[in-house]
Amino acid sequence: MTDGRSGGGIPGSLRDALEELATTERLLVALDFDGTLAPEVDEPDAARALPEAHAAVERLAALPATRVALVSGRSVADLERVSRFGDEVLLVGSHGIELRLDDPDDVLALDEQEQESMARLEQVLEQVADSLDQVWLEPKPAGYALHTRLATDRRSRVAHLVALSEAQAEVDDLKVRLGKNVIEFSIRSTTKGEAVEHLRRYTKATAVLYAGDDVTDEDAFVALGPGDLGLKSGDGPTAADHRVAGPAEVAAALALLADLRASHS
Repeated sequence: MTDGRSGGGIPGSLRDALEELATTERLLVALDFDGTLAPEVDEPDAARALPEAHAAVERLAALPATRVALVSGRSVADLERVSRFGDEVLLVGSHGIELRLDDPDDVLALDEQEQESMARLEQVLEQVADSLDQVWLEPKPAGYALHTRLATDRRSRVAHLVALSEAQAEVDDLKVRLGKNVIEFSIRSTTKGEAVEHLRRYTKATAVLYAGDDVTDEDAFVALGPGDLGLKSGDGPTAADHRVAGPAEVAAALALLADLRASHS
């Protein structure tokens, strides 16, 4: 592969891969949101996709035999609010637990035992959040996320250690995910890799592009196969085939893919 770069800060090897991907019969473009389409911000509700990323996603979603999906740790309701895309963009929330597809009939329903687990989990995590400044709790459909982005490094470490210890002591078979300045607890198990495989089957995709920036996105990168393309946004170890600096470069890659796909169509 070449190290040369094309316009928009896109490595030459990535441009070549996008050119090949654009010729597939049915394309799925699956994207993380925070840190991929939207720059990281201290207040999650303030996150918005870069204008050029938003435009590129809408262009791709309008192309024939091309589907776009957002795959996020956010709840679907939260993702709808911050992403501001129309119904043509599929949404996968809570790492695959929630789905908003073309005819959404999947409703997340917790049984009695799961509801009891949620109540115990909430009580434990609220105590941790209330005891430390700038640590706050976000409800999820099947769990909670403890955010420490605004806390000091020491308070963040304490919050993670105490929350993990107390939650696992109170709730059996708890699923835990470590992200950037967040620790997520879920009473149900799924991964972004499983979500991508579900989307691949649902859209009948012959090739997939997945772009993400966080530790949880690695499950999706590992799930990709021959002919697919993994794109890492930002620093850190990754199983993705390609890497760019951040959301601006992801937007440029998506815009180029939209151009190439439109030409091929």
